[in-house]
Amino acid sequence: MTTFNFQYDLVAKDHNARAGVFHTPHGDLLTPIFAPVGTQATVKAVTPAQLKEIGVTLVLANTYHLYLRPGADLVAEMGGLHHFMRWDSPILTDSGGFQVFSLAGMRKIDEDGVTFKSHIDGSIHRFTPEKAIQVQEQLGADIIMAFDECAPPYDRAYNQQAVARTHRWAERCLAAQTRPDQALFGIVQGGIFPDLREQSARFISSLGFPGHAIGGLSVGETKEEMHRTLELLNQILPEDKPRYLMGVGSPEDLINGIRRGVDIFDCVLPTRLARHQAAMTRQGRLNLMNAAHARDPRPIDEKCHCYTCTHFSRAYLRHLIVAKEMLAATLISIHNIATLVYLVQDARRAILEGTFEQFAEEFLAHYTLPEKAQA
Repeated sequence: MTTFNFQYDLVAKDHNARAGVFHTPHGDLLTPIFAPVGTQATVKAVTPAQLKEIGVTLVLANTYHLYLRPGADLVAEMGGLHHFMRWDSPILTDSGGFQVFSLAGMRKIDEDGVTFKSHIDGSIHRFTPEKAIQVQEQLGADIIMAFDECAPPYDRAYNQQAVARTHRWAERCLAAQTRPDQALFGIVQGGIFPDLREQSARFISSLGFPGHAIGGLSVGETKEEMHRTLELLNQILPEDKPRYLMGVGSPEDLINGIRRGVDIFDCVLPTRLARHQAAMTRQGRLNLMNAAHARDPRPIDEKCHCYTCTHFSRAYLRHLIVAKEMLAATLISIHNIATLVYLVQDARRAILEGTFEQFAEEFLAHYTLPEKAQA
């Protein structure tokens, strides 16, 4: 197994927004970048070929889910995730930490790791930092995550303990890593508390990871608190390493994150919304079940050049939804993923041109937040 130099080249900055290139064994990632989530080695309802056509270059898979089913041993036997799911571009896996810690009442945390019950059959399993790295090495993604503890954002005592444990586990993850062709990212925790976030960012940065993830955001805190945290971390995290904001992916959050120095995003939102008849646009969300669309010949977005918008009307999409046809989820997912991919591509172009602040202001001025949008 050959060593790979996971170099990040910072190409341009516009205020705090960054355009860069992160080199991986399966290709270069042009940042900022959005990665759709393929929880179980598949982006729901969308084929790899359709993702390629959209312009997706990075997908995320979930360690916890793949460990339980079909099992990391099987994936390794099948040649690793790239071969198993027939995706020849970069893949990122999380450590399983967030899924494990979200199993309230089904897990027990101690200094060594976490014992948890499977949500599938109730069987008992255990993750330690070493186990999380072993499983991710079997899965074979290009970018892997340290095992961390995600705490409720407002519980200071819990966050103090979780930050300290996350730091100890980060060191153990580094010691356990054996594959030099995988970029292991450390994760910054600390809830909404500036002193804990600063402490975590400085410690994780000192360990020499090739990239850094920001965990514990978009888990119940306000947008303002998330923005303040990102502004703080932007001042501390090293400029020559990529920054990955975990689990964040609404259009306004992408723009606000890029504005505060974030390079990589992932989220289940575009495909989840598609399965609930909601389309993403640069003006806000569109409920395609609305009767007003029954005879609407327009595409979801007349300015979008995705496959869905260049071929199908809102009327047809609504018909598919009402008829409970599977194609509805596929076509709306294609559009929603494309909306986010095209948005970050345009943001990158604006950074390179030195016009990102204007681009961000104009986008946010015309974007209607979901809670304010019409049904």
